[in-house]
Amino acid sequence: MSSLSDSWVWENPNTERQNNSQGGLVSLQSDSRFEDNLKHSTDEQENVKFPHYPSMIMTPVKMKRRIMRLERRKARAAELIQKDKETDNHIVSAAIESSEGLDTTIKGKYSIWRREYENPNSDSTLKLMRDQIIMAKAYTNIAKSKNKTVLYKALVQHSRDSQLAIGDANSDAELQIGALDRAKAMGHILSIAKDRLYDCNLVSRKLRATLQSTENRVNMQKKRSAFLIQLAAKTVPRPLHCLPLQLAADYYLQGYHKKGNVDLEKTEDPSLFHYAIFSDNVLAASVVVNSTVQNAKEPEKHVFHIVTDKLNFAAMKMWFLINPPSKATIEVQNVDDFKWLNSSYCSVLRQLESARIKEYYFKANHPSSLSAGSDNLKYRNPKYLSMLNHLRFYLPEVYPKLDRILFLDDDIVVQKDLSPLWSIDLKGMVNGAVETCKESFHRFDKYLNFSNPLISNNFSPDACGWAFGMNVFDLKEWKKRNITGIYHRWQDMNEDRTLWKLGTLPPGLITFYNLTYPLDRGWHVLGLGYDPALNLTEIENAAVVHYNGNYKPWLNLAVSKYRSYWSRYVMFDNPYLRVCNLSE
Repeated sequence: MSSLSDSWVWENPNTERQNNSQGGLVSLQSDSRFEDNLKHSTDEQENVKFPHYPSMIMTPVKMKRRIMRLERRKARAAELIQKDKETDNHIVSAAIESSEGLDTTIKGKYSIWRREYENPNSDSTLKLMRDQIIMAKAYTNIAKSKNKTVLYKALVQHSRDSQLAIGDANSDAELQIGALDRAKAMGHILSIAKDRLYDCNLVSRKLRATLQSTENRVNMQKKRSAFLIQLAAKTVPRPLHCLPLQLAADYYLQGYHKKGNVDLEKTEDPSLFHYAIFSDNVLAASVVVNSTVQNAKEPEKHVFHIVTDKLNFAAMKMWFLINPPSKATIEVQNVDDFKWLNSSYCSVLRQLESARIKEYYFKANHPSSLSAGSDNLKYRNPKYLSMLNHLRFYLPEVYPKLDRILFLDDDIVVQKDLSPLWSIDLKGMVNGAVETCKESFHRFDKYLNFSNPLISNNFSPDACGWAFGMNVFDLKEWKKRNITGIYHRWQDMNEDRTLWKLGTLPPGLITFYNLTYPLDRGWHVLGLGYDPALNLTEIENAAVVHYNGNYKPWLNLAVSKYRSYWSRYVMFDNPYLRVCNLSE
């Protein structure tokens, strides 16, 4: 009694000490009953007499201590259960890491798996079952080599059962009913296999071989995927092939080719807002024009200069003749009508006529199979051969009477009025563009070969890249600085493709080096053609969104959540689109 605190109150002070010890022993067995008693009100609890302490009453302090003791015991029990689970999870880890010859690659990969597995928010059951299948395959090979037929069949059967239980599941919630039982059964058979077959070095060799085989298959699938995406990106879907055919046929059959030209006075008026669009895609060009006009505050002041090739000229002209945008002016031109654009003047045309380039593009045995991956196919895309792609470097020659022009790619959508771009002071620069570099990404070393002294001696590898797609060009400053001549000089030096690979962005970065004025990022948001994780708020607030990449909005490859920004400007009720089965 002398060791008790003042919070303990005895009804009978003469009670013998032995009753206390007996009551204490019984109390260890009655905590569950005490927990139930806590459900009663405080007034009742103060008067309750417990059977194992017949001579004592419950006080608030005592009650609080009992509750604290129960909570400590529950916490300790939960901790022991968690440690028991962790012990089970580390069985495979201990087996692998005990191998002296195991390389750091396997250990590193397994440590990553272990961190994911121990994460309480991860899909632990699914991960466990997949790892069990991997271990089962390793033990299956060992059992077969040691003629353990019964164990071999059991491992094979359990692997099949686990695989069926997993199915196409990507999370625990998608697992089939009974998957946990399958995992337990697999754990039991793996335990038996471990007892009978386990050899640390042998198992580690099997796992290493499995890992190597899996990595080889993953790399092959990546190559195939990249190849097929490139193939799909350059393939014209049937509806898009149908549309220009229908338009071109009616252009001549219905006599539209005899109609007069547009208002030449407007097309040469430097006080208006002029746009340059170079495209062979009728539907894409229509979206660019429609989105720009619908968001313009003064559409009558906007003039669109569309240049296409001979194959699509009739279709492009027909479309804008029967679907003229409200109040805006449209001029459609054929690039083949630019007689000054010939191989004696244009470096790219001269190079395309060379035997070396023809061999690179059209050689019969040029590798283009699935096993070759995407590298060759990417740079054999027809857009790199199209003069429409390089016409952007000849803007003053195409539009000699204009002072400023806004260049737009055909895979963009305009969401705001762009007229303020004509009032931006470019500070003496030729090109106004949005920079694309973030930290170490999209800088010059990504596009140019800095192992070549011609590049390393003239440019900084850390210089910030920018994007074609929406560019403001000061044509007066262009002529003054002879930008086209700079482009020709570097294009000639890259005839053997050692300075950069094909495309227009690398020569653009070189040509406009230290001549580019950075625009606010809100004018131009890129990545809708390859990055599914863009910020939707930035997209919705952008003046122009750009589907640069392979996932163009008119293809089935398109990122579904971005398609609506483009499709809202498509005239799906147009009879030509209906005939060609173009729908949302």
